[in-house]
Amino acid sequence: MKDTVYIGLIGNPSCGKTTLCNAYTGGNRKEADWLDKTVEKTESIVSYHGHTFKLVDLPGVYSLTAYTAEELISRNYILSDELDVIVNVVDASALERNLYLTLQLIELGKPVVVALNMMDMVEERGMEIDLHRLPEMLGVPVVPVSARKRRGLDVLLHAVAHHIDQLEPVVLVHDHEEQEENSQHMHDHHAEYAMVYSDAIEDKIDVVTDILRQCYPEMKNYRWHALKLLEQDLDITARYPVDLSQVLDCSYEKDIINEKYDFIEEIIGEVLMNKEEKAERTDKVDAVLTHPIWGLPIFLGMMALIFVVTFTVGDWLKVVFMEPVIEGCSAGILRCLLYLHVNEIMISLVVDGIVAGVGTVLSFLPNICILFLALALLEDSGYMARVAYVMDDIMGKLGLPGRAFIPMLLGFGCTVPAVMAARSLEHVRDRRKTILITPFMSCSARLPIYVIFSQMFFAKYAAVVAFSMYVLGIAVALLTAFVLKFFDGKEQKQRALLIELPEYKTPNLHSILIYVWEKMKEYFTRVPIIFVASLIMWVLLNCGPGGLAADMTQSFGAMAGKVLTPVFVPIGLGYWQIVVALISGIAGKEVVVSSCGILFGINNINSQAGMEQMLATLSTVGFGAVNAYALMTFCLLYTPCAATLATIRRAFGSWKWTGQAVLFQLAVAWLVSFVVYHIGLLFV
Repeated sequence: MKDTVYIGLIGNPSCGKTTLCNAYTGGNRKEADWLDKTVEKTESIVSYHGHTFKLVDLPGVYSLTAYTAEELISRNYILSDELDVIVNVVDASALERNLYLTLQLIELGKPVVVALNMMDMVEERGMEIDLHRLPEMLGVPVVPVSARKRRGLDVLLHAVAHHIDQLEPVVLVHDHEEQEENSQHMHDHHAEYAMVYSDAIEDKIDVVTDILRQCYPEMKNYRWHALKLLEQDLDITARYPVDLSQVLDCSYEKDIINEKYDFIEEIIGEVLMNKEEKAERTDKVDAVLTHPIWGLPIFLGMMALIFVVTFTVGDWLKVVFMEPVIEGCSAGILRCLLYLHVNEIMISLVVDGIVAGVGTVLSFLPNICILFLALALLEDSGYMARVAYVMDDIMGKLGLPGRAFIPMLLGFGCTVPAVMAARSLEHVRDRRKTILITPFMSCSARLPIYVIFSQMFFAKYAAVVAFSMYVLGIAVALLTAFVLKFFDGKEQKQRALLIELPEYKTPNLHSILIYVWEKMKEYFTRVPIIFVASLIMWVLLNCGPGGLAADMTQSFGAMAGKVLTPVFVPIGLGYWQIVVALISGIAGKEVVVSSCGILFGINNINSQAGMEQMLATLSTVGFGAVNAYALMTFCLLYTPCAATLATIRRAFGSWKWTGQAVLFQLAVAWLVSFVVYHIGLLFV
């Protein structure tokens, strides 16, 4: 066996691939881009009995027909010489829907091992799968596993290690005596292949195979390539041009698909018991959660509940644990600097600039953690897929495919992976529109802004006000998509959303903790950015044309803010301190909060005393609740952080498009904030 064995993990979305990877690696995975492509891959290293396995987590797909970037990338990688064996992760609780991809993978001519995942759910629902008959009908090893409960993991790697060079069926037993007796086809393919087609198609496969042998003697897997040519697959037809005018009178794709599903139905009839009970619970719940009228309000209600918990529990944890720790660290650092007789300017830089800036952002860790925990629970339970399904019809009316809402959902966590997900949409136009509107979704970095200003100005309604930002972001994104629809020119026919609605399940604690920990690590990686931003902010506010500025109003920061202030007056943000804080937010949206503390001279702005002091300071300059809501609105919609801009530049492949996106988002933020501010003035 090779020193390093490359294993391609592939399966339908929500089949449990990520959970399986986490079960092997504990979440220690490395993400990288496919060369010259717009789809990400994830690699993990696993050691087993002295051997090294590299797990390559391929994009979740429903088929390998190469309609989407994920399908084409996955197929090309599987066909490459780099991959040694395919592990097809199958959701055992939705076996019928998963087997189509399985049959396609087997036809690719690579060693295949089926990981029959979620067997614990099959048992819980009273179903049974004949684990002897299934490998007989597929001709490949089938290993029952439960990634959630970490069962069958060693057996799966053992099967992989022993079938790396296995290209022929391990065992193939079909009960097709009647079909074989009536068949006029010259070959007994039932003894060779799991998937055997009708005589008419098999005859054409043989003819095309003979032509390919003559034209491409070095080709691997003639049968699969012949099938693709019969389907008129654009990629394979371009790679291997041959004259099939005497064979190909039409595309046989539909016939091949139908016959595959006929065989799947036959498999299900033989291996799955108690099938009639398998979806009863899910169907009852889905009748409510995916209801065409009530589905969206239920989703919004769940998000509202999440924010109530985020504020109540998160604020309690912040006050009881985080604030004392941060205040103690700040006081300790100050005492050390005074004891060492450090220069007052350096003390101000460290305590008022760096410690205050970084500490303010870190104090919101409980709120961020609870938000990620809630989102992980919804995702792992199988609910988030329903949200995308509910939004499919709405997205279609707005000129976007239903799956464009999936990146928008990811935007609740972080805009960077959301933009990456949008890059995999099929049409360039859809990708650009989705990337343009995805930053309007409230990422976790904006939460500190909502927490501070909603608590200061809206007291007991803080959670409702913060939640309204999330609703407003969705509304602006959808409205923007609707307006852009009229600039699309010729309307493209949208493909229907093909998404598997997984069985509802009890969220797996191990997977959730890994998810939350990974997100928290991402949040911690922003600390250096906040450190640098706080340092720069202090320098800009303490230095002016004449050197060190005793008066902050004479600093470079104040000068820049005052130049731009007139632009922000119509939207209620005509204060140079606010303008400078917004500029600093380009580094990261959470920096807006720490910058406000530095700009208004408030230590520990996140504490109750700090918020009261900040409220009093803002009130003296006429900054009230309406101004605060306009500020939150602008922070919601204006230019995303530098990391997101870099990702957008990479997705567009053009600084011109990126610049236009920035200007567009600024214009939308200013316009919506203007409307919000002036409507608010009517009620005060």
